[in-house]
Amino acid sequence: MSLADFLDTVTVLDLVDILAVTLIIYALLLLIQRTRAVRVLLGILVILGVYFLARVLNLKTLETLVSNVMVFLPFAAVVLFRDQIRSALAQFGSTSLWGLGNRANPESTLNEIVLAATALARERTGALIVVERELGLREFIEGGRELDAALVCDLLVNIFTPGAPLHDGAVIVRDDRIAAAACFLPLTRQTGLPTDLGTRHRAAIGISDESDALAVVVSEETGSIRVAYRGDLTAGLDTDTLRDTLFKRLIHVDENDTEEGDGG
Repeated sequence: MSLADFLDTVTVLDLVDILAVTLIIYALLLLIQRTRAVRVLLGILVILGVYFLARVLNLKTLETLVSNVMVFLPFAAVVLFRDQIRSALAQFGSTSLWGLGNRANPESTLNEIVLAATALARERTGALIVVERELGLREFIEGGRELDAALVCDLLVNIFTPGAPLHDGAVIVRDDRIAAAACFLPLTRQTGLPTDLGTRHRAAIGISDESDALAVVVSEETGSIRVAYRGDLTAGLDTDTLRDTLFKRLIHVDENDTEEGDGG
């Protein structure tokens, strides 16, 4: 069949059908792009690739082994993607799902974080502010108190005020919004860290171990400000060096940058 003959057989309904499937797949990919489910999905695709490769090369033992594993993939997918399935049902009609949401203003966002961290450090109020990047933190957001509030200095300071309902845990920033507060993060498994680092600092390092997020942590004991990024914790920062660090890591990102913090 020639291309012209094929095009003659395509109807408007066929085009609508293809477009609908494309939009659904696109929407599902948007739902998981900020979660670890992306890695799980890639793993499933690798298994499928190995299966078809084994069939093409007639590797019977490998084909049999992988086909037995594939029997359990649908059940495993339901368990592994349960959070994404729930989010899909709740958010499928939202404008942000289709990429129509407001764009973030990163410079304004970082300036508000710097102002808040400086104010909190001055009062020696402990705080942990995590900025989400490519690898999303949805599971931690959903485990805290979801806010979806404008990111302003005053609100951040109020959240971490001792005795406030949401002062325990971390604030997670997504784009230019406070996605959630009172979020509990995994503690780092690194060994050999200074013994004076408390739970807040270990949580900051922990989330930077497991994702590409950046965490700003303020010590309530000393009022020092540190930044955890890719498993490293900087030394104490002042307002200017904190701003420079955030802009370097989040706006002017150098992929070849291998500079490491001092871990202290």
